[in-house]
Amino acid sequence: MNLEIGAQVNASWQDIVQRADFVGGRYVEDFERAWAAYCGRRHAVGVGNGTDALQLALQALGIGHGDEVIVPANTFVATAEAVVAAGAIPRFIDVDPETLVVSASLIEAAITARTAAVIVVHLYGQPPDMDAITHVAQRANLAVVEDAAQAHGATWRGRKAGTLADIGCFSFYPGKNLGAFGDAGAVVTDDSIIAERVRSLADHGRSARSKHIHDFVGVNSRLDALQAAVLSAKLAHLDAWNAARRRIAHSYRVGLAHAAVRPVKVAEEACSAFHLFVIRTSDRGGLRAALASRHIATGIHYPLPCHKQAGLRHFSNEPLPVAEQAAEEILSLPMFPHMTLEQVEAVCAAIMQADPGEII
Repeated sequence: MNLEIGAQVNASWQDIVQRADFVGGRYVEDFERAWAAYCGRRHAVGVGNGTDALQLALQALGIGHGDEVIVPANTFVATAEAVVAAGAIPRFIDVDPETLVVSASLIEAAITARTAAVIVVHLYGQPPDMDAITHVAQRANLAVVEDAAQAHGATWRGRKAGTLADIGCFSFYPGKNLGAFGDAGAVVTDDSIIAERVRSLADHGRSARSKHIHDFVGVNSRLDALQAAVLSAKLAHLDAWNAARRRIAHSYRVGLAHAAVRPVKVAEEACSAFHLFVIRTSDRGGLRAALASRHIATGIHYPLPCHKQAGLRHFSNEPLPVAEQAAEEILSLPMFPHMTLEQVEAVCAAIMQADPGEII
């Protein structure tokens, strides 16, 4: 992937260095416009990373001390971490047993008098039923924030991730479908007031009127020009890379149709970005060892749900059986856009050849 953009990135970096225009400036503004247009939003604000994007989005929406924010338990800890950093309280909920993403009914059952918002995580690249979720949220007067860190270019019923709720948050960590050469993130929205508030909060609460006036107590979370240049170069390839990921996912499903493993389901209305391709097996350790013996690397996303993490478990004392069981069974198979069909077939063959007693 990096070889495809090398010449463009090198030219941009030399220009940035010569200009000494490292924070903000033309490259950041160009990427913000391009990312907003790609997502189908009026505004995009570049920030330091995806965690900050979530925290700043919540703060810009006025969510903080005493507010509860509904969060799925089976997400990267940053989702809940951002809630706590904003001064709010994460209320963990379970997920659908087939897709492992949240549902409107689970959200509705978790709403209390203190609930102010819900963060919907497009886990592994798949948005959940956002129509049903936003309907529930509107009835309860809740803000909806998309954690689309794994869903660059994913869609629900033809609408892109980041446009499915009030505000969308993205991470551009190097391993993402659209990844920088370091940490980076963005917030997208159609609300100009929210966008300006995020921009101000990310820049020390600085006022648009003067750099010496600070309307809020903010943070330092600005997208730098070097990362913006990388992201702009990669953005032109994102749809092609996502299409390749979908072809790989299809090949996995065909190759594993008769295997003793179960891929995580993708809803018909969703077009996943397939940031990850995740299967489930009751003996993950056995299968993982079998694949490792054939030099096939795997991952686990994530082995311990948020409500079981030492730093977060005081926020929840309820069992969440689906998330807890999934955490014991999930296994991420190799997935990258330049993966060949032969490599996919080799992974599938290794799974089929593993001892069925280990993986059923």
